[in-house]
Amino acid sequence: MTSRASLTNIMNKCCDILRTDDGINGATAYTEALSWILYLKFFEDKENERKSQADLNGDEYHPLIKKEFQWSVWTDVKKGKTGPELTKWINDFLIPYLADLKGTKEGDPRDIVSSIFKNVQNRVNSGFLLRDVIEKIQEIHFDVGEEAFSLSHIYEDLLRNMGEGGGNAGEYYTPRPLIKAMVQLIDPKIGETVYDPACGTCGFLIQSHLHLEPKAKTAEARKILNNKTFYGKEKTPLPYVLGLMNMTLHGVDYPQIRKWNTLSDDIRQFDDRDKFNIIIANPPFGGKEQDLIQKNFPVEATATELLFLQHIEKSLKTDGRAAVVVPEGVLFQTNAAYQTVKKKILTECNLHTVVSLPAGVFLPYSAVKTSVIFFDKTKMTKDVWFYEVKLVADKKLTKKAGIAEEHFADLLKLYKKREETDHSWLVPVDKILADGCNLSAGHYNPHGPEEVEMLEPEEYAVQIKDLLAQAMKSVDELIGELNQK
Repeated sequence: MTSRASLTNIMNKCCDILRTDDGINGATAYTEALSWILYLKFFEDKENERKSQADLNGDEYHPLIKKEFQWSVWTDVKKGKTGPELTKWINDFLIPYLADLKGTKEGDPRDIVSSIFKNVQNRVNSGFLLRDVIEKIQEIHFDVGEEAFSLSHIYEDLLRNMGEGGGNAGEYYTPRPLIKAMVQLIDPKIGETVYDPACGTCGFLIQSHLHLEPKAKTAEARKILNNKTFYGKEKTPLPYVLGLMNMTLHGVDYPQIRKWNTLSDDIRQFDDRDKFNIIIANPPFGGKEQDLIQKNFPVEATATELLFLQHIEKSLKTDGRAAVVVPEGVLFQTNAAYQTVKKKILTECNLHTVVSLPAGVFLPYSAVKTSVIFFDKTKMTKDVWFYEVKLVADKKLTKKAGIAEEHFADLLKLYKKREETDHSWLVPVDKILADGCNLSAGHYNPHGPEEVEMLEPEEYAVQIKDLLAQAMKSVDELIGELNQK
């Protein structure tokens, strides 16, 4: 079995090789290239597992893809292609064939393969470099349990590095300690459906799977967990592909992830089939949607975060529960649109908890301060428990020293009891409604205003950029409201 250190070394060497190709520009490009190559090796190893099981049962096994497109055939050292011949064959034959695959029954892996390769483009220009990467990937064996488990963690590191590479990749990478804390607090159960309407690379769904997997003790429970538990939507091609592959690498054979603009769904047409037990998400904020999309919502707004909140509330089953990351602006803004959406959640749901996160959680992509709101569809809100996550030893967060699991240890202890401390307090819902539905933790802090952290100059630059974007969005919303009058 290959050790985790050796696997890391293989992945690093592959990245180093791909970086030298003139078609690869940055971490996002080489992560995408390495992902689809890894996936094809993974698919063949799983095929071999299925064949071995069929042989044990005395059954005949029929491969899911034609022989010429099977990994072991086209990557064969002696007969396999290389150079321009390899590149042309991948671009003109392999990818189109895989994109056109069709399953014959529900849960057919060919449907996942097709979904992935409809959105894959080979960006590696050199067939010689591709051949070098393929030879490295041959050393990985996905049919070895521990090896596949280790690789899934290494792949997560690769996705994080992609996000830290800059650009818009940070949109779909949420810090792992925050994801883990949110899943622990929401506490999914076997048989409950878990949905992320902006799933990106599927961090929340994967952590929910890790949370539930030890509890799936029977074959029936494992079948439910694998086929009828995890649901997501993602509109951007690259994170959609990476998310599907990430779920598969973590042991979910048939992830039910759709490539779809969630906000294009008219929530007024939803019925029980469109609803879920648990929704856990970090929807994109700071974006805008066109007028046609806004008409899918009772409260029309350009701000994507406000549209996602409406979608999430409407998608939650009776007795369901949700945990959602929101920018601070959603909490303190009291204009008509924000107030209407928040009032609906406060009065028609139980918005029981607001966890205020420290500045810098989403560096280096954004310096916008964020919080997590927790609500369920059980009753009207009676009071809201506000909790401020404190920094360990007063060390501020930076892009190199980000949020860690230790930052959430106290929250995990206090959450169920809703204890009041020097950094947590209860506020009656009547007061919140009277204050224009202001849900900012600092607004109600009985101990005085939160200390302001001093950031590095480049972090202030990111913050100023975010504030300007929010200001322009507020101007657009005001213009929209005036035009409607």
